Amino acid sequence: MSLPPLPIDDALPALLTALAQSPYAVLVAPPGAGKTTRVPLALLSAPWRQDNRIIVLEPRRLAARAAAGQMARLLGEEVGETVGYRVRMDTRITAKTRVEIVTEGVFTRMLLDDPELTGIAAVLFDEFHERSLDGDLGLALTLDAAALRPDLRVLVMSATIEGGKVATLLDNAPIIESLGRAFPVETHYAEPDPLQRLEDQVSAAILAALRGHDGSALVFLPGQGEITRVAERLAPRVPANIDIAPLYGQLTPAEQDRAIRPAEPGRRKVVLATSIAETSLTIDGVRIVIDSGFRRVSAYEPATGLSTLQTRRVSRAGADQRRGRAGRTSPGVAIRLWNEGQTAALEPFDTPEILAADLAGFALDLAAWGITTPSALRFLDAPPAPAWAEATALLQRLDAIDSTGHLTADGKALARLPLHPRLAHMVVAAALEDDAQTAAELAVLIGERGLGGDSTDLSHRLDRFRTDRSKRASDARAMAQRWAKLAGGKSGGNLPAGHHLARAFPDRIAQAAGPRGKFRLANGRQASLEQTDALASAPFLVVTDLTGAAANSRIRAAAPLSRDDLETLFAQHITTETTLAFDEASSAVRARRIKHLDALRLADDPAPVEDLEAAARLLAEAAIRRGPDALPWSKDQRALRARASFLHHSIGAPWPDLSADALATSTDWLAPHLLGETRLAAITAEHLGAALDSLLPWSERQQIDTLLPSHFAAPSGSHLPIDYAAENGPALEVRVQELFGLDRHPSIANGKIPLLLILLSPAHRPIQTTRDLPGFWRGSWKDVAKDLKGRYPRHFWPEDPINAAATARAKPRGT
Repeated sequence: MSLPPLPIDDALPALLTALAQSPYAVLVAPPGAGKTTRVPLALLSAPWRQDNRIIVLEPRRLAARAAAGQMARLLGEEVGETVGYRVRMDTRITAKTRVEIVTEGVFTRMLLDDPELTGIAAVLFDEFHERSLDGDLGLALTLDAAALRPDLRVLVMSATIEGGKVATLLDNAPIIESLGRAFPVETHYAEPDPLQRLEDQVSAAILAALRGHDGSALVFLPGQGEITRVAERLAPRVPANIDIAPLYGQLTPAEQDRAIRPAEPGRRKVVLATSIAETSLTIDGVRIVIDSGFRRVSAYEPATGLSTLQTRRVSRAGADQRRGRAGRTSPGVAIRLWNEGQTAALEPFDTPEILAADLAGFALDLAAWGITTPSALRFLDAPPAPAWAEATALLQRLDAIDSTGHLTADGKALARLPLHPRLAHMVVAAALEDDAQTAAELAVLIGERGLGGDSTDLSHRLDRFRTDRSKRASDARAMAQRWAKLAGGKSGGNLPAGHHLARAFPDRIAQAAGPRGKFRLANGRQASLEQTDALASAPFLVVTDLTGAAANSRIRAAAPLSRDDLETLFAQHITTETTLAFDEASSAVRARRIKHLDALRLADDPAPVEDLEAAARLLAEAAIRRGPDALPWSKDQRALRARASFLHHSIGAPWPDLSADALATSTDWLAPHLLGETRLAAITAEHLGAALDSLLPWSERQQIDTLLPSHFAAPSGSHLPIDYAAENGPALEVRVQELFGLDRHPSIANGKIPLLLILLSPAHRPIQTTRDLPGFWRGSWKDVAKDLKGRYPRHFWPEDPINAAATARAKPRGT
C-alpha cells in the first residue's frame, strides 16, 4: 500500500514501537499532520492486532464519516470494507471491516454492552483536546476495562492537549510528538463595530476577502441562525462563480458532504460553518478563514437542572484551530473579527464538557457500569460535586438508581436505551401505555435538530416528521422503532406530545404567567415566547429547549400540555395548602386554598379561615404595624398603661412597660385575645382589656392603685384623673379654687413623688404650674388672685387660700 507522504509519517515508527512495548501511548500532532487517517492504517500491520478491530473515536458524526471516507479512498476501497463507521442513525460496517470510526457516544454504548471489548485490539481517541463528556467517559471506562484486557492498546491523539497530563493518567505512557506541516497563514484583525449586527460584519468581511484573496473561504459563525442570515445577505451580492455552503450539525449527511467537498473546477466556495469545522476536517481549496470569534455552547445550571444554549467567545486554542484551517493544503489568510489585543484576553482552552455539562446520562452510564462515585474511575478532571449531586437526584426521581447509587430495575430499562435518562424514562413509561413509538419519535426530534422543521411546537414537528419521506427522516423513524422495541411495549397509541414530554421534563412544565408569551417553569425560572407564536397563548407547556440566560430564557421548543394530563401525571406531586395572609385592602385576614406543582400555582381560591391561632397572630401583627396607640383603648385603659409604664421606668420589675414603643416589639400580648377574630374593625376595648389583664395581673393592679392612684380626691370633693403619660412626669390638671384649704402638695408613691400641678382658671385655662403648692399659696398667689379677680369677678378669691374652703362652684356655699 503506497500512500502520499504526510508529516505524521516521521512519527509512525516511534508510535509503533511504543505500542509494541506499552499498552498506552499519547500522540501529539498539529492540525494537518494526518494523524486521523494515517495512524489507524499504520496500526493494521501491528503484530499485536491479530486480526482484531481498531476503534477510532471521533467527537462528531461529520468527522467520523469524512475520516472513514478518506481512509477508504486511500485504500482504493468503498466505505464498509476495511474501513467503516458507526454513528447514530447510520452504520457502514461489514465482516471485512477492521477499522471502525465511531462517534464517542456510540462507543459508550458498545462498552456498556460488552465491557471486555471482545474482538477489539485498540481504541484510538482522536481530537481528545475537544474534551467532550463522552470522550472523557469513554477513556475512563476503557482504562477500567483494560484491567481485564492487558492486551488492549489505548492511544490518545490530539493537536493542542497537554500531553504530559494525559500521559500521567495513562500510567506515564510514552508521548510521541509530530512536528507536522502547516503552510504559512497570514493573520489580519478587523476592529468590530459595536453598532453593527454580527451578520453584517461577517458578510462585509467575506465580500472583501473574496475580492482580495484567491481560493475558497471557511467562515466560522456561532450557530445555524447566524449562518442562515449571512447566507441571505451574501446570496444577491457574491459573483456567479461562488457557491454558498452552510455546514452545521442539523443538516443531512448529504448536505454536510456537499459542504466539505472541494469546489468544482472554475468555481469557489464559501462554507458557513459552526465550530463543527474546527477540527478533523480538511476542506480542499480553502485558503481563507474568517472567524467571527464566537461559538455556541450548552451551559448547564445544576441549581435548576437546565441546560441553555449560550453564545460565548472562542478560546485561544479554538481560534488557533480555526486559523489553521486556512493553511492545511496551501498558504492562506485568516481574518479575525476582533482587535489583536483581545486575543490575549481569550480563555486559553475551551472548558472541558465534564466541568460544565448535565451529568445525568453520565451518572446513569456509570451506574450501569457498576460505579456509584466517579472517584472510582480515572478522569482528567473530576466532575463537579453540585452537578453530580443534581444528576443523581434526577436519577433517583426517575427511579433509575436507589439511595446508594446502584441501578434499579427501572434504571436497567433506561440504561438499555441510548438516550438521555429523561428521554429514556419517557419512552419506557410510554411503553406501559402502549405508545412507545410516539415517545421514541419525540426523543428523536429532541436529539436530532432539523427533523420535522423548525416550529417551536414539537407537536407540529412530530406531524411533519411522520410524513417526511427523506432518507434522514426514514432512518430516524427506524431508529425510533428500535428504541420503542427496546422499551418493550406495544406502539398502537397516539397520545399528545405534551403528555409524553411532561414525563421527561417535569421540572420544565411551564405555566402562563403575566403577558402573552410569558411563562413560569416548575423549577421557578422565567421563560418567554414571541407573542406571535401560536403557543404563546397556551395555559401550560412542556419546554424541552431554552436559549439565553436563565433569568431571560427564550423557549426554542415546547409542546402544549392539557391540565387534565398534568393533574393525572403528577397527582402524587401536586400539593394543596391553605395560606393565610392579612389583606390590607379589606383590613382583614383572608385564607386561600392553593394547589402547587413545584413552583407552579395550579389553583388559588378563597377558603374559610380555619387556623384561628394563625389568623389571630396575623391580625395582631397588622394591628401592631399600624401602631398600638391606634387600637381602640378606653380612657381608663390608656391611663392604666401610663401608670404601669411610669412604675416600670421609675422602679423596674415587676412593673411592665406598656408604652406604645414597648408593645410594638411583640404580638404575644395581643394575639391570644383575638382568637376567632379576622378583621381589624372587630378588635374592641374588651379584647384590649383582656390583654391588659394578662400583662398586669389583679394583684399588681391593686398595688398600682395604692402606689399610683388613677384619680386625685380634691378638697372640693372632685375626683380628678392623674395624667401618668405627661411629658414632665405625672401631672394633675385642676381648677385652683378646688385646692383651697390644702396645705400639703399632692403626691403619689406613698408621698415619694410630687405631682406636677397644672392650676387652671375657672375657664380651664392654665394659670400656673407647680410642684410646691404651699409655697405657691405663700408666694405668687396674691398676684395671681388679683389678676383672677379682674377676669372672674363673680368667683371667690381669698387672700388666705390655705384657710379658705375649697369649692367646685363659682363661690363657696354660704358666701
